[in-house]
Amino acid sequence: MTELAHLAWTAVPQRPLVLVPLGSFEQHGPHLPLDTDTRIADAVAHAVAHAVGEPAVVAPPIVYAASGEHQAFAGTISIGNEALRFLLVELVRSLALWAGRIVFVNGHGGNVRCLSAAVAQLVQEGRDVAWVPCFSGGGDAHAGHTETSLMLHLAPDLVDVRRTERGNTAPLAELMPAILAKGVGAVSPSGVLGDPTTATAAEGARLFDELVAAAEGALR
Repeated sequence: MTELAHLAWTAVPQRPLVLVPLGSFEQHGPHLPLDTDTRIADAVAHAVAHAVGEPAVVAPPIVYAASGEHQAFAGTISIGNEALRFLLVELVRSLALWAGRIVFVNGHGGNVRCLSAAVAQLVQEGRDVAWVPCFSGGGDAHAGHTETSLMLHLAPDLVDVRRTERGNTAPLAELMPAILAKGVGAVSPSGVLGDPTTATAAEGARLFDELVAAAEGALR
């Protein structure tokens, strides 16, 4: 596993697997940092690069993505779906000149629509590109038990446990119409969808291992 950003061009492996963490810069309640999704995606990408049996490098993460549903909260920065799709397409076209496989490791559900569209277009162009998720499908939706546990494992110094509070715990499918129409702020004034008060670092370690195993399995 190698940090691409730390290499001279002459040290880049021949046709390596390139893992590109794709996160977001958006509110994660009053207790988690704005770059939570990016940190999780980057950590999973590094763990996967270490586990695979081929030359692999981890590119710098994509921080700014599609987070319009969180725009009511201070600190959120979103470039929107169309700009993100264009960015992903051009990034892969550049990478493909020297990389082998290119895999986006996605940590934000709001990116899925344009990420899927970008990858489909690139595959049609003949690019060796794919994406894998690194968020738990069975967990709560946003800044709750799941993400708070992961951050307690990965970056406990950035979690303000004194400010954890139970948010809207209704199923995401039930909340989605209101979120699509008016944003997360319409269903949760704190920005939390779930219950972070039950989070633990031990649970975060277990969840992280699951995310890495799933991403590695998808690659293989």
